[in-house]
Amino acid sequence: MNQPIKDPDAPFGHKYGPFVTDVFAPLTEEETYADLPVIGEIPADLNGVYLRNSPNPRFEPKGEYHPFDGDGMLHSAHFENGRLVLRNKWVRTDAWQHEDTTQGAEYWGIRQTLKGREDQPIKDSANTDVIGHAGAALTTWYLAGVPYAVDPITLETLGPRYNYLDKPDSGMSAHCKVDEVTGELMYFDYGDHWPYMWYGVADAQGEITHRVPIELPGNRLPHDMAITEHYSILHDHPVFHDEEARAAGRHKIVFDSTMASRLGVIPRKGDAASIRWFEFSGAFIYHVINAWEEGDEVIMVACRYQPAKNADGSFNDVGTAKMISRLVMDARLWRYRMNLKTGECSEACLDPDFNVEFPSYDSRLTGRKSEFAYLVDHDPKILRWRGICKYNTDTGERLGAWSDDLDHCWYSEPWFAPADHQKAEDHGYVVAFAYNDETRNQELQVFDAQDLSQGPLARIKMPTRIPPGFHACWMKPEQIQSRVG
Repeated sequence: MNQPIKDPDAPFGHKYGPFVTDVFAPLTEEETYADLPVIGEIPADLNGVYLRNSPNPRFEPKGEYHPFDGDGMLHSAHFENGRLVLRNKWVRTDAWQHEDTTQGAEYWGIRQTLKGREDQPIKDSANTDVIGHAGAALTTWYLAGVPYAVDPITLETLGPRYNYLDKPDSGMSAHCKVDEVTGELMYFDYGDHWPYMWYGVADAQGEITHRVPIELPGNRLPHDMAITEHYSILHDHPVFHDEEARAAGRHKIVFDSTMASRLGVIPRKGDAASIRWFEFSGAFIYHVINAWEEGDEVIMVACRYQPAKNADGSFNDVGTAKMISRLVMDARLWRYRMNLKTGECSEACLDPDFNVEFPSYDSRLTGRKSEFAYLVDHDPKILRWRGICKYNTDTGERLGAWSDDLDHCWYSEPWFAPADHQKAEDHGYVVAFAYNDETRNQELQVFDAQDLSQGPLARIKMPTRIPPGFHACWMKPEQIQSRVG
């Protein structure tokens, strides 16, 4: 009996919410493409691989779908000596393997109920971030799960990396930080039980060398962190699980504007007693750009959520929680200063005019002072990135921007790729996927990082739409050459 032909724009129908239809509709195949048409020219000094992680469910959901539910799928663009190979492949997580055996969805998803396997009520899909470390691409998950290693060229899953964790029920935060000078990786773990957070350090080979408990006042939902040359910066924002809903088997987020946001500065291998907490206005940070030290000060630049407000100007905590849970982002470029000698701290908005998120910069400067960042211009109504832009993170000056069409384009997280024999911090390229929902044209675009406003240097025409995803990274030739099997 012939199977009915599925609508590629709604393979599961329209009853599971907007994130599995139209532009968000998942891909059903793993593909490899080479020798695609190019408008312009791929720079000869652009070598490395652009990796982008994304939620891409294999099977029909069991209830209303949220992007954090989707099976992790990596998309890669491997540049080598003027040639380009594109690939996409699912990350073979434990949950993916389990559903491959049953040939159907086994998890209800975070919008529905905390049902599913007894040992894993929410699917750890490794669908959120991807970074290069210890010769592999590491994929991580929103709620702190097991990191999975992937070959950055073939995209073959190399398996879970429990060596980063100190015990089987530990996890690694979606966002960890790699010091490319020392090779160390810093991360945090968090949960619903005391002490609510753990902080860890792994060496250049991926072996854990330091892990300590960090006591918080209660359960929290931190998403990112930062590092400097000597310190790590941990986040304690007034965003947490509703405990009554949790006890009833539901996933519900609470925001409390009466509580401060706290940033904890801890020596790289310090214990809980050595952490210094600094208080700031109550808000939420999904994503940090970078942090560094200047004398006695630790400085962090990030994308700070703008809390929702009522008509009378008061804070709308319920509205803010809904924005965070639905990934409706209204963020501004924000700078935090913390003086470790005096205990003084301050915060400032660097640009009040633009909603910007999903930042990147030259990752070799992680934890050291960087001047430039590349971000997306965010549509405040939906998870859509309308274009890309460049900022001076010292001054908050917007240095250029590009979009093929602000009303119809969907960009991926742009990532900075240093040019061979790099001569300046912004000597290199910015790489991003771009899809036009009106023309249904899909491209991979390459920009001169020093001047985004001139538009793409190269437009690689792609035969398949790439659904919106989350985070990306750039792995350099030396990282690829050291990759593990």
